[in-house]
Amino acid sequence: MKTSFIRIAAAGIAAACLAIAQPALADEALYQQFGGEEGMQRIADDMITASFANPKTAPYFAKASVKRLRVQLASHFCEQVGGPCKYTGSSMKNVHAPLHIDRAAFNALVENLQFAMDKNNVPFRAQNQLLAKLAPMHRDIENPRDAPSVVPLREALPSPDDPADAAPAPPAAPSAAPSAVSP
Repeated sequence: MKTSFIRIAAAGIAAACLAIAQPALADEALYQQFGGEEGMQRIADDMITASFANPKTAPYFAKASVKRLRVQLASHFCEQVGGPCKYTGSSMKNVHAPLHIDRAAFNALVENLQFAMDKNNVPFRAQNQLLAKLAPMHRDIENPRDAPSVVPLREALPSPDDPADAAPAPPAAPSAAPSAVSP
């Protein structure tokens, strides 16, 4: 009896030491389905590229620092799937309020994320798990022009770290000015 107690106590102490030495991820399997840290970086890169190419989302990224955005997106997604990362950026409300994002732009951004996850072979079920965690954030992200803004734009969007790091501004829409016709 005494030997069993000692074995159980020793096993408990060993388990506690392992837990302290190697913090367990909230969901290691889900994190690995996204490709770990490298996968999160690829997904962030592909989402950013799709967002600059998509006319519905490109204007919202015009003043963003690509370098900072890449780091913040990857760490945010990583934290949401239970990875070892910690998102250290501003709140979703503070970052997005001055941008006046409407439902159509929000939905387009979700499509950009889905494209990036598909491109990186993230299983459909894992994609849905991340999307389910992100979906409630639409309340803090959507803020159409008629809704009051919470934070001035210059406070929410830091200027690019380096002008070379900033994405090019989207091309201007063609002018609808009538051309002159000679009689």
